[in-house]
Amino acid sequence: MILTVTLNTALDITYRVRALRPRGSHRVTEVAERPGGKGLNVARVLAALGHEVTATGFAGGATGRSVRGGLGHTPGVVDALVPVEGATRRTIAVVDRTTGDTTQFNEPGPVITPAEWAAFLKTYGDLVPSATAVALCGSLPPGVPVGAYAQLVRTARAAGVPVLLDTSGEPLRRGVAARPDMVKPNAEELAELTGSHEPSQATRDARRRGAHTVVASLGAEGLFAVNAEGRWRAAPPRRFQGNPTGAGDSAVAGLLSGLVERLSWPARLARAVALSAATVLAPTAGEFDRRAYEELLEQIAVTREATAA
Repeated sequence: MILTVTLNTALDITYRVRALRPRGSHRVTEVAERPGGKGLNVARVLAALGHEVTATGFAGGATGRSVRGGLGHTPGVVDALVPVEGATRRTIAVVDRTTGDTTQFNEPGPVITPAEWAAFLKTYGDLVPSATAVALCGSLPPGVPVGAYAQLVRTARAAGVPVLLDTSGEPLRRGVAARPDMVKPNAEELAELTGSHEPSQATRDARRRGAHTVVASLGAEGLFAVNAEGRWRAAPPRRFQGNPTGAGDSAVAGLLSGLVERLSWPARLARAVALSAATVLAPTAGEFDRRAYEELLEQIAVTREATAA
């Protein structure tokens, strides 16, 4: 069982409009809703790849009930979300059908009380020993300690369970210091953490701060990974136009599934990049186009750099 943690779950709503115009009135041509938040996106992709997944985090209010209802209809994903008094947030993605561009609006999330945080820690502590890997994903809702991910990393490591961290800002900085097995920042998050905009230097700096493996997401250019075994770049065959929402989460699912299946690093990275690109091509945010994924998997160029990590 792979455990995914989404402390700031969401109900993801995707609107499609003919053309997005500032200050204009728009007729929505399509609407899609599904459980969201980075860890739930990861869970859904992992389940589609055939893995057993348990999803935990917080859910509350009418929006939280919608999230749990959708999660209950996701084969292969067990709902272990912790109920809270506040309402789960919504995220709105507006897709411009003319340009293919997406505009995103993210609410902050409910305020988590100390008692609710303690209830989550109990749930998490009970689940971790049965997990083959843990993914800690996304932003922190108000009320959750800024060092929350560092605490969760330490719990997983104490249980001997590999843990991947995918967050940003101060939660990432503190989480990295707890020595997670893997972090997956994008280029902006990595630069904020290390002060370097050069991926090679920045990944080395992130490893010195505590991460065993750093996999940097470089957008349309793919992934750059560094660990004690080496350094690799993985690139898609071309740029893809579509909705990038959830593409990074699909990459996390590729990395985690490759970890538990004991794939080589080139195979893990190829899977992660193919899943990410197939997510951009999917009609709904956070899903992936399986046919595109299978075709792209053989087209991902993974090269190993000569310099040792």
